[in-house]
This record gives sequence, C-alpha cells and structure tokens, in this order.
Amino acid sequence: MISTKSMQFLSAINSSLTLLATTGETADSSLVVAAVLLSLVVVYFASKLGGELSNRFGLPPVLGELVGGVVVGISVLHLLVFPETGADSSSSLIISFLKTTAGLNPDAAESVFVAQSEVISVLAELGVIILLFEIGLESNLKDLMAVGIQATIVAVVGVAVPFAAGTAGLMILFGIPAVPAIFAGAALTATSIGITSKVLSELGRLNSKEGQIILGAAVIDDVLGIIVLAVVASLAKDGAVDVGKVVYLIISASGFLLGAIALGNIFNKTFVAIVDKLKTRGELVIPAFIFAFVMAYIAAVIQLEAILGAFAAGLVLEETDKRKELQKQIVPIADMLVPIFFVTVGAKTDLSVLNPAVPTNREGLVMACFLILVAILGKLVTGFSVFGQPQINRLAIGVGMIPRGEVGLVFLGIGSSINILSKPLEAAIIMMVIITTFLAPPLLRFVFPEPTLVSPNSNELLLDASSGTSLAINSSNSESLEANPNSQEAN
Repeated sequence: MISTKSMQFLSAINSSLTLLATTGETADSSLVVAAVLLSLVVVYFASKLGGELSNRFGLPPVLGELVGGVVVGISVLHLLVFPETGADSSSSLIISFLKTTAGLNPDAAESVFVAQSEVISVLAELGVIILLFEIGLESNLKDLMAVGIQATIVAVVGVAVPFAAGTAGLMILFGIPAVPAIFAGAALTATSIGITSKVLSELGRLNSKEGQIILGAAVIDDVLGIIVLAVVASLAKDGAVDVGKVVYLIISASGFLLGAIALGNIFNKTFVAIVDKLKTRGELVIPAFIFAFVMAYIAAVIQLEAILGAFAAGLVLEETDKRKELQKQIVPIADMLVPIFFVTVGAKTDLSVLNPAVPTNREGLVMACFLILVAILGKLVTGFSVFGQPQINRLAIGVGMIPRGEVGLVFLGIGSSINILSKPLEAAIIMMVIITTFLAPPLLRFVFPEPTLVSPNSNELLLDASSGTSLAINSSNSESLEANPNSQEAN
C-alpha cells in the first residue's frame, strides 16, 4: 500500500513534470511562430508568382494561386504540408529547415508541425469568410432582381442538372458514399462571375442579351450554390442524409438569407449613423467586420456554414451609402488572407492519385474525367432552357456558365476542412475546377465572335429612325459634329 507521504511525493513530481512540460511547450511557441512565418512566406510567394504568371496568359489570378499551392504542397515541393493529407513532420521541408537553422528538437518537431498547420488552416478559414463577405458586397440585389425570369431559369437548371447528374453518377458508377457524392455534386453547381464577366467585357458583349442573362444567372447561381453548400456541409458533419434535416436546412438557409436582406432595410441607416459618429482609425471597416462575424456566428449556431452569414452580411451592407468606401478598405485585408485559402487548398491536394501509371490511381483519373464531362454538359444545357428568344445565342449562354473558378474552390476547401472527401475525389474536383476555368475563356471567344471594328476613316452605316433609310456618315467627322452641333453639317 502506498503511504500518504508517498502519494504527496508522487503528486509533487507529477506537478513538476507538468510544469516542465508546460515550460517546454512555451519555449517551443517561438518555433511555432517561426514555422508559421516561413509558411506565410511560402504562401505569399506561391500566390503572387502563380497569380502573375496566370495573369500574363490572360487567365484569372486565382487559378495561378491554386496551381502555386499545388506546386509548394504535398504534390510537388513539400514546402507546405498538412497532417490531414497523411504527412508528418519529416515530410515538411519547413520543419526540416527549422531543425537545421533554429535547433528544433526532433522530439518537438511533430508538435510544432501540428501547431503550425492548425494556425495556417485557421487563417485559411478566416480568408474564405472574408472572401464571401467581399462577394456579398459586390452582389447587387436590385440588379439581380431586375434580370428577370430568364436568368432565374438558367440558374436553376445550371444548379439542378450538374448536381443531380454528378451525385447520381458518383454513387452509381463509382460506388461513392452518399455524403461525399452529394458534396462533390454540389461543387459542380456554382459559376464564377469574375471569370465570365471579364471575358464578356473584353469581347464587348457585357451588355448584350446573352451577357445580361449570363451575369444575372451567375449571380443567382452563387446564391443557390451557397445555400446548397450550407446544406451539404451541415449534412456532412453528421455523416448521414436526413430528408427532414435537408428540408429544415433549406428553409433555414433561405429564411436566414431573406431575413438578412429584410434586416438591411432597417440596419443600413443605423450602421451609417454609427460609423459617422466614430472618429478613430478603422471607423468603417471594424464595425463592418463585427457585423460580418456576428452574422457568421449566427449562421454557425443555427447549423449553417459561417460563410453564408458572411455573404448575407455583405448583401446587407451593399445597400448602404458606405459600400464603395468599404469595398476599398476590405481589398487589402482580403489580399492578405484570401490567398492563404486558395494556396492551402492547392497544397492539400495530392495530384499523384491521378497518375495513370499507378494502377490504383486509374479510378481517380476516370472520376475526374466524369466530373469534367458533367461540369461542361451540365452548364451547356442551361442555354437551351431560355425561351421566347428565337435569335439569342443559346450556346454562348451555356458556355458562359461553365467556369467554376474561385466558387468551386470554396466548395473544395470546405469539403477538405471537414475531411469528407477521399484523395481521388478531392483531386478530381480540383481538376474539374482547373479544366473548366481554363476552357471557358477560349470557348467564349469561339462562340462569341469579336465584333468588327469600324476604321476611324471609314463610313459608318446608320439607320434614320424616322424614314428607315440608311445614312452614310464619315466617322472622322464625328468629333467635330459633337463639338459643334449647330454647324451646317450637323444640321
């Protein structure tokens, strides 16, 4: 039997060991900070280099950030690796560098590696919340409602067809469990507004009927996609599909978004009044982030995704008079945090599972081909859902809905963070995002021939509104006509 004094002695030793362990962990915190700083150097270098190269080739910078993440991550250089990918401290070149330069103890390397990975993952999650808040600020509700029923039909078809085909195909053809299949199907739904609008603007088709329908449908697509994301992500946390819960989540997501919009009419003036009374630094952006984070918290509490709350907060503040100023102030903050999200998504993706030389990888490669096919055809059919417009370019509408871009990456990032996607399925989704984003710009240029530009010295053929006869007017005189409207030529 152990005496009381012996128990006290052992207790004292245990307390001392605990204190020493705590001291050791505190000492290692400086190395954790060092590892995080090195990780951020890698993240920002990869995002900037990838973004610049992508921009040089006329592609969206976000695609370069993703590819940069793939290069520095588990697939290529092993500079930025994470435990959830199956890597350990020995796989991280950053940890190896700390062992050499900072005297990191091999026994403490694993704890530093885990802590560093958690910090980067949290920063990435914060980045995607700010990204959705920024998207909400850029989404105009009035324009969205003015687009009309055509864009709504295109958006609904563009969400329903790829979602249903992708989910059913993965479950039937590949035997993927219901929850991961639903999540992958959801990743096929949304359309990237930024990519499509940039190409349409370059082609001079932004204000065409096709362009307006594409952009309006893309906006509605994003709203529907975020609701779908909130639903399937919440389902994934429980690991089961409950029809009753699906109905609840759809109602709560729709109600939350509509409630936030209704709140905007009341909250807008109050928000502006509060901001006008604040005189210290951050008088606008800090209250905006407080509101966004509170909305994100409420969304999380009612079993929705925090990003839905951030998006709703953006929609609310978009209606205020401070919108443009707020957008400018959020840009540098987003520039710091959003790239962490995209590079992290790329870094966590192991593309080696798509290597056809390895027999076990062939299923993942076939899965990627299937998702790419569904992603393209599922959006092409949207153009043929337009009715009452016999002369409209339906193929152009379908092509304009193809790119997934950053929206598809948001789905992938959420799926990766809750660990419901297998490595082949995760790599297949990212390949789908990359291929659709690469294909959309050249395909849009193909289905939308560039308009023939009139030479400055040529005659423009104009139609007289009153008589219906054509009038040839030399465009070189247009400036003089505008400058002197009372001249004899103008008369």
